Amino acid sequence: MSSTKITVLALCMVAVVAACAKKEEVVYVDEPAVTVEPTDTGKYK
Repeated sequence: MSSTKITVLALCMVAVVAACAKKEEVVYVDEPAVTVEPTDTGKYK
């Protein structure tokens, strides 16, 4: 086989192995939102 065919075959094999690989599970954790208390401006004293 020519080197071009071997290269294309190797790339196809890599793509198939990558597509069949086990996917890693991603876990999202919702953290409570942090709010800032308004500062006292002294406007209504």
